[in-house]
Amino acid sequence: MEPGTQPGGAPSLEKRPPDPPDDPGTPDLARAGRFWSARRVPAGIVALLLLLLTGVFLYDIAAVRTGRPALGWRRDLARQLAERPLDDIWVLVGASVAAALGLWLLVLALTPGLRRVLPMRRTHRDVRAGLHRDAAATVLRDRAMEVSGVQSARVRMRRRRARVRALSHFRELDDVRADLDGVLDDAVRGLGLARPPAVSLRVARPGRKG
Repeated sequence: MEPGTQPGGAPSLEKRPPDPPDDPGTPDLARAGRFWSARRVPAGIVALLLLLLTGVFLYDIAAVRTGRPALGWRRDLARQLAERPLDDIWVLVGASVAAALGLWLLVLALTPGLRRVLPMRRTHRDVRAGLHRDAAATVLRDRAMEVSGVQSARVRMRRRRARVRALSHFRELDDVRADLDGVLDDAVRGLGLARPPAVSLRVARPGRKG
């Protein structure tokens, strides 16, 4: 509401038109990518190792510049690198370890991480939300337990598929399965996920005791 003035001097209130609602179907809002992990632990480990290694080399170079002999391990390393052939087993092992470490760092840098957080639909371009897999599985399990005839239910939630295993101690299995199909479909839509998972349902009788 904005204050205004009428010709006679009396204040008036003019109602501003409402802002147009965000359209969730637009490309900017519909795009809900996965959440990226901060990778604090791997980044901290790599930074600490590089800091220690660089500090040792800088100390050794400064000591050599001042007339002191180089550290023994650096002289041994230089001699080993100069004398050992490229097909030596230890050279191959060291190269394999370095390559594996580099590949691991590249995978960490290029993958989102946080696989257990499912992105939700974006209804506002400045707001992102996610749902943990365990929470989504709990919702589906609770909804499955509301179906008549279901004795127990177990849900395993993945990014693309939700596997539901239910035990029914009475009613026909086909009737229970039909009710579960409808209830679980509604529950998946109600989660508000950007990519609703497909539901894989299995209904069986409980095993006999003894």
